[in-house]
Amino acid sequence: MANQQYPIPVVVNGAAGKMGREVVKAVAQANDMTLLGAIDRSLEYQGQDVGEVAGCEPLEVPIVSDLQGMLVLATQEKQQGVMVDFTHPDSVYENVRTAIAYGIRPVVGTTGLSPQQIQELAEFADKASTGALIIPNFSIGMVLLQQAAVQASQYFDHVEIIELHHNQKADAPSGTALQTAQMLGELGKTYNPPTVKETEKLPGARGSQADEGIRIHSVRLPGLIAHQEVMFGAPGQIYTLRHDTSDRSCYMPGVLLAIRKVIQLKSLVYGLEKIL
Repeated sequence: MANQQYPIPVVVNGAAGKMGREVVKAVAQANDMTLLGAIDRSLEYQGQDVGEVAGCEPLEVPIVSDLQGMLVLATQEKQQGVMVDFTHPDSVYENVRTAIAYGIRPVVGTTGLSPQQIQELAEFADKASTGALIIPNFSIGMVLLQQAAVQASQYFDHVEIIELHHNQKADAPSGTALQTAQMLGELGKTYNPPTVKETEKLPGARGSQADEGIRIHSVRLPGLIAHQEVMFGAPGQIYTLRHDTSDRSCYMPGVLLAIRKVIQLKSLVYGLEKIL
């Protein structure tokens, strides 16, 4: 069990991004945490006070680009350090691997990691006896949607997933949609048995095919934040589960929970539902 005598030192990677700013505010307001560092590669924010960038009071923590240097600093703290990563699919693997190498616990909200990369990080975390959390979606509501979808799958053989996000999201489908499809695919059945021979007049018109015949459709538009529908169909009825995000603050209880839990772990855990 981690020593909770001292506040948890937290390094936020991707601190100037939309999610990073919310994490900065949430950590700064948490009594059992201290914001040790703010990392961002954007040149325009270098040296700026991360509190002012996040839209709260000055926190006397400048935004810097040197992740490795900040992780070294975190190793010198009396309490186990945590890195929260909301960066980019291109850099998240190396970020997480570097944090584990320094014994800093990663809490990862960045999606886009492949199953193989997650497996490699899990093996690396095991060898280092270092806790890590990879969370495709920090919303409690989304966890409940996924649990309801698993329940519904007992009674429906046809299902499609529609995920809708803002147009600055780099990866598609979303990590949450892929995780939802994976959960449904692990239940020992194949969905959407064909009734006709389909022809796509435009490639991709029917979406992408995930596990066990499940289709995922991705929408990207300004004005959206993060939304997901799971639609089940049967003769004479449609059952739709939908979760809508109206503000990124909805993710913060999950992020703070993950920071508190990860310092107690010795291995990598995937999914918010595993720590609730």
